[in-house]
Amino acid sequence: MPGYYVEKLSEKHLRRCYDIAPPRVKQYLEAEIRAVISYLEPDDKVLELGCGYGRVTLRLAERAKSIVGIDTSSDSIALARQIAGPDSRCKFLVMDAVNLTFDDSVFDKVVCVQNGICAFGVDREILLREALRVARPGGRILFSTYSECFWPDRLEWFEAQSAAGLVGEIDYEKTGNGTIVCKDGFNSGIMSPEELLLFGDRLGLETEVGEIDESSVFCTIVAPGAI
Repeated sequence: MPGYYVEKLSEKHLRRCYDIAPPRVKQYLEAEIRAVISYLEPDDKVLELGCGYGRVTLRLAERAKSIVGIDTSSDSIALARQIAGPDSRCKFLVMDAVNLTFDDSVFDKVVCVQNGICAFGVDREILLREALRVARPGGRILFSTYSECFWPDRLEWFEAQSAAGLVGEIDYEKTGNGTIVCKDGFNSGIMSPEELLLFGDRLGLETEVGEIDESSVFCTIVAPGAI
């Protein structure tokens, strides 16, 4: 599904998804941003993977020294630059999260939230290894996915998106157990806390997993250097 956010769900369409989010979903979105900010230091250089139109990136800039947001959608990146304005500390680039063009060990934090680890539709181990490559030794990688108990609210949100024509008709025969499937090709599951722990542990990485707001599961991985 890597092309979905380029061809069907980018720029103003993506922004509209967040504009129509029910109150409980907006609470989750804010809680997730606050959780990321709690890991940041004022001197941090931060990279956000899958930044879209800069919804999270701009908030992180309130805390970090500098932040780069990357996304595969040139339309979303153009909107992010427009919203940020010329004086922003944010830099937005069109780039693939599994093929980063940055040098090794340049970021203090690498952030991939809002279930990007599943929604990107890419090889998760390659995604992690690229994030680790560009993180400085001792830096942190932050991934998030949806909590299982958030399922009713998440489904309601996607039903609203479908009704607004932002994503396709939901395929209820295939939707369930944490996975939302639409008839136009959208498909996004989740990772359980146990899966997230194994995700880092099998590479011998220091990994912690916790839940916030009964909506988001956070995985933090400490970068040891090249692996």
